[in-house]
Amino acid sequence: MSDIALRFSNVVKNYGGVRVLHDITFDVARAELFGLVGVNGAGKTTLLKCLLDFCDAGGGEIEIFGVNHRLTSSRRRLAFLPERFNPPYFLNGEDFIRHVLDLQSVTYDAGAARLMLEAFDLDPSALGRPVRSYSKGMTQKLGLVASFLSDKDLYVFDEPTSGLDPKARALLKAQLRNLRQRSGTVFFTSHALADVAEICDRMAVINGGRLCFIGTPATLCDQYSTTDLEEAFLRCIAGAALPA
Repeated sequence: MSDIALRFSNVVKNYGGVRVLHDITFDVARAELFGLVGVNGAGKTTLLKCLLDFCDAGGGEIEIFGVNHRLTSSRRRLAFLPERFNPPYFLNGEDFIRHVLDLQSVTYDAGAARLMLEAFDLDPSALGRPVRSYSKGMTQKLGLVASFLSDKDLYVFDEPTSGLDPKARALLKAQLRNLRQRSGTVFFTSHALADVAEICDRMAVINGGRLCFIGTPATLCDQYSTTDLEEAFLRCIAGAALPA
């Protein structure tokens, strides 16, 4: 069994005549918490779209547990939560979770669902409420609950802390650590560098569609002679080569 959960090999992407991803190459190991960081428009979400086959990569290869990402079977082992998560407004919380699990042939367990809601500090009574009445934070928690209940080997999150209050952020980080202990893998984008520094085994910095760092948060700080990850990140992207 391979120790690699995700493999990006020389991935490129063009929009029209503009190249937005330039030969992206790196691996994400099993049981790793891996953060992808960059400024808005750096190419993070585009890389996720290529991974999930939402758009066609212009070149290179992507593998999910050794299977080409273009094959539907490659995505059976992952759960995805987008940054702009909007569940169907006509469903209540329980309906939404049931629907997501049904799509993945996972049996809905009311007890497990309530425990997971409590783990994210979301009142179980929310299951009976229409999702259109949820706040942004509640909606995000619902998406995370549905993702974790799917019990996958790999979780791909685009800005998973978006809309979460400090308590919910702390609870999410606890869930991610527990997941790693169970050999689960998480690949996520984030603007919250403090969270990346705290929980990530490794990180990648992407700027202008180019990979300009990959390694541990501590290594990035050491490379730029600072103990502050935000400062190290700024120095990294300031020195990164931009596309011509």
